[in-house]
Amino acid sequence: MSPILVRPVREQLEHDRIIRLLLVKSRRRYDAGMNPGTEQNAAVGSGTSSVYPDLVLFSQERGHRLQAVVEVETGESVNHLEALAQWANFAKLKAAFHLYVPSGMVEVARRLCEDNQIHVSEIWSYHSVGDEVRFTLVHRTREVVAVPKPRGTAAPVRAKVRAGAAKKRTARSSTKPRSRAKPTKKRARTQRRK
Repeated sequence: MSPILVRPVREQLEHDRIIRLLLVKSRRRYDAGMNPGTEQNAAVGSGTSSVYPDLVLFSQERGHRLQAVVEVETGESVNHLEALAQWANFAKLKAAFHLYVPSGMVEVARRLCEDNQIHVSEIWSYHSVGDEVRFTLVHRTREVVAVPKPRGTAAPVRAKVRAGAAKKRTARSSTKPRSRAKPTKKRARTQRRK
């Protein structure tokens, strides 16, 4: 359970609404499970070490490997206690950790992550414009956990083929001795004149 034992009702409704929006958004690429409010529907881990992030994203492939965990915070829950109790645990998982915070709390979240050495793959800000919620990526680490592309895309295969071909070329060039190129007509004439 979150160290924020009781969120104000209005913030809790906003929190759960954002989780549902992110669930709908992520269903195109992942098998997703959510834990709104105090519900514990989708766990990561087992037994006493299991944690319940707001959103759990699994690959759609056969193994259903864990790809990312998402934690949504509100204005009240971006604090030192929350960072140590939840964010630190999510950052230790073998998956990307995405943190969503209100747009006014981005710098506070960044500072908390830096001060407590919490590795966050992505930090997103959100704000409401009428009934619409807008998300903005504000931070991405360079060492993002590789997330496979959805089925049907040929780009990763082409990249692997190109990388394999480059390795073969370098291997051939390093093992074969360089043959001397035959002189061109111009070179042959200049060599005969000398």
